[in-house]
Amino acid sequence: MKKNLLTAATLAVCLLAQTSDAAPEPQFNLNKLFKTATDGAKAMKEFNEAEEIELGQEVAANLLSLGPLLDNQEVQAYVNRLGRWVTMHSERPDLPWTFVVLDIADANAFAAPGGYIVITKGLLLRLNSEAELAGVLGHEASHVVKKHHLSAIKKADTTAFLKSGFDTALEISGKANSKNKNILAVLGTAIGLYGVGLDKDSEYEADHMGVVLATRAGYDPFGLPAALQSIQGRSGSDLNLLLSTHPPAGDRLSRLDRVMGSKFDRYDNLPAVEDRFMNIKELLSAKKK
Repeated sequence: MKKNLLTAATLAVCLLAQTSDAAPEPQFNLNKLFKTATDGAKAMKEFNEAEEIELGQEVAANLLSLGPLLDNQEVQAYVNRLGRWVTMHSERPDLPWTFVVLDIADANAFAAPGGYIVITKGLLLRLNSEAELAGVLGHEASHVVKKHHLSAIKKADTTAFLKSGFDTALEISGKANSKNKNILAVLGTAIGLYGVGLDKDSEYEADHMGVVLATRAGYDPFGLPAALQSIQGRSGSDLNLLLSTHPPAGDRLSRLDRVMGSKFDRYDNLPAVEDRFMNIKELLSAKKK
């Protein structure tokens, strides 16, 4: 029996603590930072699983600064149970899969290497069933399973990434508690990647695989297409940068329609689980006393 995992909120605090150690204000040399990043990317050309998880923890800790954690343990636990159930049906079930909900009104979700997935309260409120959420979590988990971010980092023009997100890179350089400069440089590259986005082929592959994972987990395979229709054309102020890195929802729906065809019709009797999900939405919508 595997040991019980920490709750999402507790683990998120632990992740944040990794980068919050007090440190003297660093003095930056632009050329030296770019050279370090380039050397680091070369040194980390291949990632073993331990390095992937370490990098993912650092990336997730920094991405969690986008907004506060949702202060609702029941919702956090629900998303973690569902996410872990979906990822059990992936090719990498033994990663330390961790799911965190941010208290942000805009609809979004994103993944970090090693099995760390963040979604927003706004996304949960826009969905209509557990099958839709399973499809979304399956999509994000597929990025991790297929190592899309690691592949992008290895192919990246590191200097260009750092220039595109230089303020973030400097902030990370001042806070990260890494043991060697190569990990730190790759971390800067990884954070820059979230401003540039994965290529369209990676997003389309994650859509297809997300449908497969949700179906394997016993959910209506058309949950992800329904979720894309729910959020199509919607955006917000806080996460426009991340939203802009995905292909348009209409393009993704067209691709899924071609890929799925009639292959998933035999699974149309699988449940969408609307009732249980609506109970979670009621918790999200309820005002605190």
